[in-house]
Amino acid sequence: MAPGASPADQPGFGASLLAGGVAGVSVDLILFPLDTIKTRLQSPQGFKKAGGFRGIYAGVPSTAVGSFPNAAAFFITYEYAKFLLRTDSSSYLVPATHMLAASAGEVVACLIRVPSEVVKQRAQVSAASGTFQIFSNILYQEGIQGLYRGYKSTVLREIPFSLVQFPLWEFLKALWSRKQDHVVNSWQSAACGAFAGGFAAIVTTPLDVAKTRIMLAKTGSNTASGNVLSALLEVWKTQGISGLFAGVFPRMAAISLGGFIFLGAYDQTRHLLL
Repeated sequence: MAPGASPADQPGFGASLLAGGVAGVSVDLILFPLDTIKTRLQSPQGFKKAGGFRGIYAGVPSTAVGSFPNAAAFFITYEYAKFLLRTDSSSYLVPATHMLAASAGEVVACLIRVPSEVVKQRAQVSAASGTFQIFSNILYQEGIQGLYRGYKSTVLREIPFSLVQFPLWEFLKALWSRKQDHVVNSWQSAACGAFAGGFAAIVTTPLDVAKTRIMLAKTGSNTASGNVLSALLEVWKTQGISGLFAGVFPRMAAISLGGFIFLGAYDQTRHLLL
């Protein structure tokens, strides 16, 4: 790297932006029905009243608009932070570097993801209302802060998720590479991503339930205030352990498949661009 150059000057930076965006759109649109089922299982009104298996593409425009910039923002930040925190590949600090980079990526990406997620989830549990109508209602009734309801709970879900998924993904890739004496290819990277994502999904499901409840809560209610611990206690009191892990199987399936497609598509697109 030339003196004074930043990672933004390198071809890998633009490749990360495009690869992250392409991977994010691919996953979000392919696996949208599973996400709808998961949201309805976690909804306080129950699966059937939230729509059951009807209209499982409700809210897809919100995802289509937010997906590319959200994923691109994550990977730009992830790669930039890895560059800033770079350590020798044999260093014991490598997992910590990946954890910090992934956490920074999530904080930035959530600035785009949360408004898209709020609109999407409300559309998923009230399929009769259009995405634009829901977006307008949120702005009219709650203002901009309404679109960011659940930002804190989303970050509190995504950071632990990334702390598990990304170091595990990087570790599995490194282990597989050592076993076969050459760097893993795209499908092997994808398989590592599927396992890492599925495991992280199970562990963080209670935080996902809390985030869903906060985003779907009636304006002015105690849950709508965004207190994650309060939302978790409310679910625990009313539904116990099964409530805290509501939607765990579609979430795990979606994120395992998502990890396979997302991280595989990211690696493949990045290699093609480079």
